[in-house]
Amino acid sequence: MKLDEFAFFNQQLAAMLRDGIPLEGALRRLCQEMRAGSLRTELQALEADLAKGTPMADALKGRQLPELYKRMIMVGVKSSDLPGALTMLADYLQRQSSLWTRLKGLMIYPCIVLFAAFLLACFLSYILGTFLWGNFAFLAGTSHVPAVWAGLWVSPVFLGVAVLAALVAVSVPPIRRMLRWRLPAFKEASLAQVASAMGLMLKNGVPLADALSFVEQLEHGTIAAKEIAEWRERLASGRGKFSEMAAANRVFPPLFVWTIAQSGEDLASGFQRAAELYQARALYRSELLLYSALPCSILALAAMIAIQILPVFCTLTSFITWIGGD
Repeated sequence: MKLDEFAFFNQQLAAMLRDGIPLEGALRRLCQEMRAGSLRTELQALEADLAKGTPMADALKGRQLPELYKRMIMVGVKSSDLPGALTMLADYLQRQSSLWTRLKGLMIYPCIVLFAAFLLACFLSYILGTFLWGNFAFLAGTSHVPAVWAGLWVSPVFLGVAVLAALVAVSVPPIRRMLRWRLPAFKEASLAQVASAMGLMLKNGVPLADALSFVEQLEHGTIAAKEIAEWRERLASGRGKFSEMAAANRVFPPLFVWTIAQSGEDLASGFQRAAELYQARALYRSELLLYSALPCSILALAAMIAIQILPVFCTLTSFITWIGGD
């Protein structure tokens, strides 16, 4: 299911829950209107488990649903405000859908050109390395292959490694979790998600210690989880002010702590303001990345062409020099 369709699904689910329809019944009705596919199958299995009385945490464990979706559902269950969590998730999915649609529109032409250039670079490298230089060396009466020949494969290999690294970063969950808290835009989005979850739970009466413990579990395996654990320990030792609790941070920036600390005792509103602030910053950085993608791809294409032309030029120069020497 596309992001915008999934956002609409969650908006409908939130509205049905607000109208008093039980979660199992709402899922059953919405699944009947969905196209057949893996997402519908997983949601139907989730509905069946819930209908049997399986706790939400256990029902979600065996489901192949997006990790963010699982986290936000658990936040909604913990805060007793599942419609609010689903609405936040739907807003996030809509923003992601808009950015992804615009990115695809901007990058279709550069990606086609880059892919064509990659194929051309491989073809030229094979032709020059296998046929032309071999013939030049045979005519010159030498089997020596100059170092410049290695440059023929620089751009194809570099581009191939870059694509492979990107695929690994996207497909391996531990690497994806690590990058989520280190890359610009993704880090701001993660800060906004943590603040939104905390604000929603505190607003609905969840104690601060329990909310911190729950968010720590959600962020398990990330550098953020370690710092949230430190917050919890400081809170347990009697440092109740948020500025004291979140002192000496490495992951959560000072502005994040200051924004929440300014709310005083009303931490729920402080976390909500921090969520709005970092959501806006994430959107701004995403826009920068979006509009820098096209010029960066053009520069990459120009660099690849230049790298490919240089060995060809050096090879032809060497051959002309050999002819002139004879």
